[in-house]
Amino acid sequence: MQNSSLRPNLIPAVHYKDPVAAIEWLEHAFGFERCMLIYDKGGRLVHSELKFGSGRIMVGAEWADYTASPASAGGKNTQSIHIQLEHGLDEHCAHARAAGAAVLREPEDQFYGDRVYSARDPEGHVWSFGQTLRQVSREEAEQASGLRIEGWV
Repeated sequence: MQNSSLRPNLIPAVHYKDPVAAIEWLEHAFGFERCMLIYDKGGRLVHSELKFGSGRIMVGAEWADYTASPASAGGKNTQSIHIQLEHGLDEHCAHARAAGAAVLREPEDQFYGDRVYSARDPEGHVWSFGQTLRQVSREEAEQASGLRIEGWV
């Protein structure tokens, strides 16, 4: 039995037309690692979980009429996933681009102290990646952005 105390309390799920190809691509391009794959008696993947640092995602097929890959929905995304890197954001972006990711936003420093880029995978899911460069206070972020910020931690 899997130790549930080691699993994050939030695990997003993304749906692909070809989840097996997606898992391989996510490993190669973004650096995910397989931690669970479940197959039915016919050898079809029915559930998977990938890890990145202490986080996880589920990758699955379009298994019900309410699940779809952006590739089946005209490229539309109703969500995106953000991953916080400890270091190497620019190198991560270059590696993802070389693996076929379409970089939508080039790496850029943000007013809140992070450097961020975003990319689209082969089926159209949008992913963003960030790396904290410096700690910024709420007041500094408000002044730099012109925005009013609540709940700054």
